[in-house]
Amino acid sequence: MIKTENLTKKYGDLFAIKGIELDLKQGDLFGFIGPNGAGKTTTMRIIATLSEPSWGEAYVCNHSIYREPKEIRRLVGYMPDFFGVYDDMKVIEYLEFFAAAYRIKGPARRKKCDEMLEIVDLDFKRDAFANTLSRGQTQRLGLARVLLHDPQVLLLDEPLSGLDPRARIEMRNLLRRLGQTGKTIIVSSHILPELADVCNKIGIIDRGVMSFSDEVSEVIKKVRSQIILQVGVKDDEERAIKFLDADEQVASVVKGDGFLVVTLKAEVTDYSELPTALIGEGFKLTLFQEEEVNLESAFMALTKGTGQNF
Repeated sequence: MIKTENLTKKYGDLFAIKGIELDLKQGDLFGFIGPNGAGKTTTMRIIATLSEPSWGEAYVCNHSIYREPKEIRRLVGYMPDFFGVYDDMKVIEYLEFFAAAYRIKGPARRKKCDEMLEIVDLDFKRDAFANTLSRGQTQRLGLARVLLHDPQVLLLDEPLSGLDPRARIEMRNLLRRLGQTGKTIIVSSHILPELADVCNKIGIIDRGVMSFSDEVSEVIKKVRSQIILQVGVKDDEERAIKFLDADEQVASVVKGDGFLVVTLKAEVTDYSELPTALIGEGFKLTLFQEEEVNLESAFMALTKGTGQNF
């Protein structure tokens, strides 16, 4: 759906982006992470055909940004970080104006606009003037606008920026729903936790250079070389520690907050017999699960010592 090859933008001696490589499939929700000025917006504008690279190539749904920009614009919905609304227009009028620009005509236009307002949970504001909306509501209105022509690709530049906590949660939930529709989405942010539980892929960019780009699951694998289990027993915790510590699969056992933290040896990938062994020894299990690796922790480990501080 989106593929870039050595994508580079240069202003004089300054590289805005350098050698960006992306390969996103249908349904991918890609978190583009980096500090302000890292090159996120430049990359997204080039993909949207709003800016040309100095060199390199980009394809959207197999269309080249050089040879087929018009076809790409029909397939892409691009929402910039900041965009204007018309003070004298009501919300529904604002959407109908852009629906007309997309050549959606007649009764279908009003129906489409109503559908978009429902999707972004803004139907209760349909008759309010656009300039009276909160920042979060304005962001949702902007998202409704770029969804009008049912694009296959969404490029969302800092959609969570400046939102209060409730508005951020609502926007993240909306992004999850859009990701489930099969659209390919790039969403940028300079704050990793905003996207940590939304995206299936992430890319880290700093000073125009992509540090790494991979699936979230692969990022976590790079950080954790050993499986860590959380094991809770109803009684006799000390005996459980001795039992687990003697198991040939276990590297270490320490007490956690109400459970035992069991680190398996590096070569161990299958621990399915361990709970059976515990139950066979008479222990009553209250908890047995693999410890999740927080994406933010993984990111900090991967970028340690690189000078990156997002």
